[in-house]
Amino acid sequence: MTLQSPPPSFAQRAIDATLGTGPRRRLDGPLGLVTKSFAVLTAAFTIYAATMSSWDVLARTIIFLSMMLTLLFLLVGATPAARTDRPSLLDFILSGLSLACLIFFSVEMDAIAQRITLFDPLPLSYWIFGYGILLLSLEAARRTVGMGLTGIVLIFMAYNLWGHHFDGPLRHGYISFAHFLDITVFTTDGIFGAPVQVTATYAFLFVLFGTLLEKAGGGQFFFGLAAALTGRYNGGPAKVAVVSSGLFGMLSGSPTADVVTTGSVTIPVMQKLGYSPRLAGAIEVAASTGGSILPPVMGAAVFIMAEFTGISYLEIVFAALISAILYYISVFLQVDLRSRRLGVGNLDPDDLPRAGKVLRDGWPFIVPLVVLTGALVMHFSPTYVALYGTVALLGTWVFRWKSFSLKALIDGIAQTTMSMVAVTGACAAAGMVIGGITMTGLAGKVSELLVLIAGSNDLLTLVIAAGMTILLGMGMPTPAAYALAAALVAPTLVSDYGYSLLQAHLFLLYFAVLSAMTPPVAVAAYAAAAIADANPIGIAATACKLAVAAFVLPFTFMYAPGVILQGSVPEIFFDALRALVAVLALAIAAEGFWRSRLGTPTRAALAIGALLLISSNLVALALGAGLVAFGVWTLRSPRASLTELRKDH
Repeated sequence: MTLQSPPPSFAQRAIDATLGTGPRRRLDGPLGLVTKSFAVLTAAFTIYAATMSSWDVLARTIIFLSMMLTLLFLLVGATPAARTDRPSLLDFILSGLSLACLIFFSVEMDAIAQRITLFDPLPLSYWIFGYGILLLSLEAARRTVGMGLTGIVLIFMAYNLWGHHFDGPLRHGYISFAHFLDITVFTTDGIFGAPVQVTATYAFLFVLFGTLLEKAGGGQFFFGLAAALTGRYNGGPAKVAVVSSGLFGMLSGSPTADVVTTGSVTIPVMQKLGYSPRLAGAIEVAASTGGSILPPVMGAAVFIMAEFTGISYLEIVFAALISAILYYISVFLQVDLRSRRLGVGNLDPDDLPRAGKVLRDGWPFIVPLVVLTGALVMHFSPTYVALYGTVALLGTWVFRWKSFSLKALIDGIAQTTMSMVAVTGACAAAGMVIGGITMTGLAGKVSELLVLIAGSNDLLTLVIAAGMTILLGMGMPTPAAYALAAALVAPTLVSDYGYSLLQAHLFLLYFAVLSAMTPPVAVAAYAAAAIADANPIGIAATACKLAVAAFVLPFTFMYAPGVILQGSVPEIFFDALRALVAVLALAIAAEGFWRSRLGTPTRAALAIGALLLISSNLVALALGAGLVAFGVWTLRSPRASLTELRKDH
């Protein structure tokens, strides 16, 4: 007799309905066809509006969000228990209301662009549709990212409207409902601020590029190239995962898409060759997450950074290059050491592809990368960099005529739109919070609070800032987490502690990216868990250990700015060298293995020395160098053979 688990209690169902996110739907039949057609139409509008239209940025962003919301309520359920095969009546109603907003704002586009904020009174129709799209955006955020971000938005809304009743430093001036609506909906300082604007331009086009690259077979090409280059070495499949995820991730810019694309091949292969499901998934997650910080594309959050700071996208890309290389060096080393320690992961050389054949068959996929990089170096805007890269990719795909199909192209375009609905909902909610911060001057108050807590201790401030960013990222996508952290914390780092805009924002960007694999909400780990059939929290925790150096690298931006190309050539060389030594030492200490299992003194010397090497204090630097030197010296004396190691996965 099979024992069945008891049904969930009313309290559990209520918690799930309140805190959980809705399931994603895959619609078939006539409704699926209509949905796909609308998704393609949305993509066509977005591409045209971003590249060729002269429409007002506010008007076109409102229309973009209205179109995405129309899709979102059909594609995402209201609660975790919602049906995944068809929408409910409520879903159709909310989608219809979103469509009504789309029609209204399309008709009123010119009038919205010409009105004077807070001077021209809001007509009744503006009140109705303004608060309508605001409430629809809140419900969209609740469905896609849960009550974490939505609760933050509601708290900020309450603070905006009633914060004038507070006493003390958090008090602000009176904000009426009309004032709140006007700023939040009918300006670019609220819902339609930088996060949604970036989603509707650069981010959408780069996601389109990555999706079409995968549809055209680019993922298989990069996997084959990685297998040919690294598959013959110890821990071959794991190293293939690292290299292929890096190659594909630098173009897709999405950890989750990277996991699904390359991980569907690498994770099963790793499991067959002795890696546990948890470790196989973790290796893929650690490698894929790095794609969001690897030039030339990086992730969507970098485009928001360029918008916020005014720093050119090209400057950010070059500044991030050294740290991205160091990230992958540290992950590659830890994967190598873990594979040696466990004695697993040796591929049969006869089963591996030949590099020459892979390049002969797939060399056209290098063309979009060359075009992308060339457009970047020639200082084209990110929008046109993505556009030219996509056009080159389409040319490559058509050139490889046997693999091209119109159906795959249309499916890729529709898939891009559908994959962006959740990000759009989260970015709209983040825009509300940022608008509230601007209206109330809260950023200055948070700055005062941070200075009060940390005083002149900038290291403590950086640790608090990193913790805040990771906590924000546990409840929302990377772009939204970065946007909120940038609004709340970056001004403090720049004005009170003297860091440059590039240092402060790149620091926060890295921790926003790393939150994608940080437990308990690690979207990339959940994607890997579905492939590896393992616990996502265990995968996320192991991935963090495999990428431990990544949590230290952002601090090098602040104490060794040569890593982000700030300073003279000798300073850049020295800072990059000590950062390299630091990440290598930290990786060895984290794995606790070189040619044999390492003792505690050696691991402690390497770990502490690595942390001290990124200090700007000369005494600390000298001490760190000495500790690392001692640790390296002890590595020369193996005390245990590989066969004596415990094979724990």
